[in-house]
Amino acid sequence: MTISYFGYGSLVNVETLSEHTSVKPGRLDGWVREWRIRGGNAQIGGVCSLSVAPEQGAAIRGVGAQEPKAGLDALNQREWKYDRIDGVGRDFRCEEQQKPGPDEMFLYRSKAEYTGWGDEDHPILQSYLDCVLAGFHAFWGEEGISHFVETTRGWHVPILQDRETPVYPRAVALAPELREAIDDHLSSQKVTYLSKR
Repeated sequence: MTISYFGYGSLVNVETLSEHTSVKPGRLDGWVREWRIRGGNAQIGGVCSLSVAPEQGAAIRGVGAQEPKAGLDALNQREWKYDRIDGVGRDFRCEEQQKPGPDEMFLYRSKAEYTGWGDEDHPILQSYLDCVLAGFHAFWGEEGISHFVETTRGWHVPILQDRETPVYPRAVALAPELREAIDDHLSSQKVTYLSKR
């Protein structure tokens, strides 16, 4: 038995997934990505993460992931601030075969109590954003970074510069040229950086 889900943020980065997970890049129609989930804890403080919202005519890149059903509990624990939205497979198209995803494919969308734009008290962690964009770059190169930046809402949310001392628990190391490419693409959005809280 397996589970299938669509990853649109950190789940695109295969370094953060179980070794038993297989992924296929593709596109999901009818959804838009947003910096619109607020949370955190005493250890890391308030943070802003990615979520999605339904929107007719929109489309976002991501991955169709499949792993053994035994991994569902760990995945739900990782995505505890999110509700599971079932039945999105019909809106997914795998790049390789241009076929829909499985009927049981789901995605994670922020729970109502955590939904809200980030702010200075709930900034985007640069280490989290780096992890996400490293995943997009691995599949689509700089075009993937550009797509993510252009199809994600909420760049008014400030970014906490924690790249050198990462707060995000699944932070990844970036090659210097990838760091530079990420920073160049973000400059087009006139993002605000916080050096500390």
